[in-house]
Amino acid sequence: MTFVKSEAPRAGWDSLIPVMEFAGNSLAVADVELRKLFRDPVELFSRADQSYLDYMSPGILAQSILFSAIFYGIAVIWERDLGIIHKLLVSPASRGALVFGKAVAAGFRGIVQAVIIYLIAAALHISIRWEPLPVLGVLCGVVLGSAIFSSFSLIIACLVKTRERFMGIGQVLTMPLFFASNAIYPLELMPGWLRFIARINPLTYLVDALRGLMIQGGQHMHRLSVDFGVMALIFLLLVTIAARLYPSLVR
Repeated sequence: MTFVKSEAPRAGWDSLIPVMEFAGNSLAVADVELRKLFRDPVELFSRADQSYLDYMSPGILAQSILFSAIFYGIAVIWERDLGIIHKLLVSPASRGALVFGKAVAAGFRGIVQAVIIYLIAAALHISIRWEPLPVLGVLCGVVLGSAIFSSFSLIIACLVKTRERFMGIGQVLTMPLFFASNAIYPLELMPGWLRFIARINPLTYLVDALRGLMIQGGQHMHRLSVDFGVMALIFLLLVTIAARLYPSLVR
């Protein structure tokens, strides 16, 4: 009697060979990448001695400031429609004083966001610095950052003059400003072109200052004097431009 060996099981195994090879190659590549990741403490949640939640907290505060201040200009357009700007422009106050006063008022609104973020951070047991001077420094940074982006928002409002256009431009600008900064990952991980954009982005200097002041052991790129100095110069430049454009809202 002659027995014929079935080839079906072998054919089934042969069809799995490419899948097994693909899985093996993928695991080998993953192993190499993981080895590189664990060798570099910067890439491992940005800091080896600092949790990623701690690292993110100043960025979340900066994001809150940006997203609220960038739409400040919509209120200015409403004031134009209600005739309030006409009355302000005929007052004895200079245009610079009008713009500066609005920016400062918007800056103090940012303190509310800071208080909320501090309460949430305390509930999540984030390593917050509670000493009076660092907290005061954070509040100053929040006010200055809010003033910068509200002044920028005012400039946009003066250029577009309508609520619909303003809302569209504001929504387009917020995410690029946020992601082209060091709010969620350090500059060392960025490609060169994005790193250049981040270095001229005022949000980067705000986050850097907040990270050094807000978090215990928080590492920052520049001295606080550099961060606050750059933000102050940007603020003065934006206020100057906004003061020139402010009367155009009534034309």
